Amino acid sequence: MVQQMEQMYEGKAKIVYKTDDPNLLIQHFKDSATAFDGKKKGEIKEKGVANAAIAATLFGVLEAAGIKTHFHEMLNDRDMLIDNLKMIQLEAVARNIAAGSLAKRLGYEEGVVLKKPVVEFYYKRDDLGDPIITCQHVQELGLVNEDEFKTIRDLSFKVNDVLGRFFNERGLDLIDMKLEFGWDKDGQLVLGDEISPDTCRFWDTATGEKLDKDRFRRDLGGVEEAYVEVLRRVTA
Repeated sequence: MVQQMEQMYEGKAKIVYKTDDPNLLIQHFKDSATAFDGKKKGEIKEKGVANAAIAATLFGVLEAAGIKTHFHEMLNDRDMLIDNLKMIQLEAVARNIAAGSLAKRLGYEEGVVLKKPVVEFYYKRDDLGDPIITCQHVQELGLVNEDEFKTIRDLSFKVNDVLGRFFNERGLDLIDMKLEFGWDKDGQLVLGDEISPDTCRFWDTATGEKLDKDRFRRDLGGVEEAYVEVLRRVTA
């Protein structure tokens, strides 16, 4: 059993701790929620418990499909044992249906189904507002080389395809999702962070009801209930 050591990092939704094994970390899921680059803050009751269970289940689905993730096991209802990855300062966002910033940029009504999935990339820099960037920008910044960029793009499409089918079977439309990758101790590209209603948009297939953090962002109410409902369907 690994031993939790000092705090390594605290983000908006998680705290990461070192362990007595340098190759392993503990990722603790918080109830705090933020939106609009931290301008809006709040607490969502038991969000951390729901997100941890959802993420653990989805990492298991992806591992079964041959996609390597940083997940090892749940230590309790909020603490996840993960690989200590060298994270890449890049977010990949897979999109299937127009919503949020994509709808605004393309002038689409929310809910328009894209002709085929799209993967966008964002530079992980809070001070810059996480701007959207291209493959050329990624190379200019030295984040990854061209082949590594293509691998990340291809993996993002594969994750989107696997989970899109998984959610469809559970009456959920996967609108879009944020993915983060890093290098493990063997130099292998691995999916990290989390997959949850914090990092994805889910709409009920039958009713179109939003079941994700947009309920918090847009003051729609029923935030806790939405997270619990996603958890129920994912783990059913």
